[in-house]
Amino acid sequence: MYRHILVPVDGSATSEHALQEALGLARQLMAKLELVYVMEEILFLENEAYINYAEVQRSARSSGEKILAQAQALVRQASMTAEQKLLETRGERIASIIIEEARRWGADLIVIGTHGRSGFSRILFGSVAEGVVRTAHIPVLLVRGG
Repeated sequence: MYRHILVPVDGSATSEHALQEALGLARQLMAKLELVYVMEEILFLENEAYINYAEVQRSARSSGEKILAQAQALVRQASMTAEQKLLETRGERIASIIIEEARRWGADLIVIGTHGRSGFSRILFGSVAEGVVRTAHIPVLLVRGG
């Protein structure tokens, strides 16, 4: 059965629903949890000398840390514990980073929220959850946002 459950979080209500589901499973199965937030790479634009990219990076990292802290608070409210990790894309797709972390940590289940986008919005925004499902080496539980 599942002993290591990886939960990607992004601060959305959908992500929180997935975390709640993972907490219930972890409690039932006495499994360990790892929360991950993947920080996207900030692209440098030509002729944009007035942008302080170091400050933008710090702000993005701070935002990711806050999202992880909020998720960790939900874990504590459930009287549980979880490891947490902030990861960077470094030019890779977010789904690939999640899958690699699942391998590294020894996860045997990924619980991830899905926004259920379709049509143009799916083309525009893509789907991290779909990318995870398509490339995962372990089971993935998709939790639809409420």
